[in-house]
Amino acid sequence: MNIILLGPPGAGKGTQANLLVDNHGMKQLSTGDMLRAAVKAGTEVGLEAKAVMERGELVSDAIVSALIDDELAAMDADTGAIFDGFPRTPAQAATLEEILAKHDRKLDLVVELVVDEEALVDRVTGRFTCANCGEGYHDRHKQPEVEGVCDRCGSTEFKRRKDDTEETVRTRMKEYRAKTAPILPVYEPRGIVHRVDGMASIDDVTTAIEKVLASA
Repeated sequence: MNIILLGPPGAGKGTQANLLVDNHGMKQLSTGDMLRAAVKAGTEVGLEAKAVMERGELVSDAIVSALIDDELAAMDADTGAIFDGFPRTPAQAATLEEILAKHDRKLDLVVELVVDEEALVDRVTGRFTCANCGEGYHDRHKQPEVEGVCDRCGSTEFKRRKDDTEETVRTRMKEYRAKTAPILPVYEPRGIVHRVDGMASIDDVTTAIEKVLASA
């Protein structure tokens, strides 16, 4: 299956995408991760993106589309894709349809993680990750079982994102409502949009997404 995970930063898209990868063998296509990987690998698209970013400019839709095109071309036909961070606009949604058709794929589901802004502020400002493996934690909701030691890899180094502040969260929510949420009407007439309570526990969100997948 090919699905889009929607929701503002901090809604839990990354966590749920990782679980879909683990449980179903899908591949997460995160625009941020793909850009960093392409720049590091020095691919043609990566070099183009690096030049744009070094000029302090935003990476164009064309570059992001090329990255997704390359990733889908390299994937096995029976491996599902999770789109995280793309599309963000109706124009990008149209481009994604073209790319999927090129690779004999279609979009099966759009899953939006619905959040409460006040609760999201609490969630984001308290989160931190293992600096080694990326396992996520939270000051109030998910501390390591052994204080100061990562449950997954045993590392004792942790980090926080500098932009995990209340002001940043509220700005992102405003941008999400203004720029990304408008793509939902593109897909709703097709009956493929499903909304899940993103403020529930990780396990409950996973269960809800699994039910959506099963129904499709």
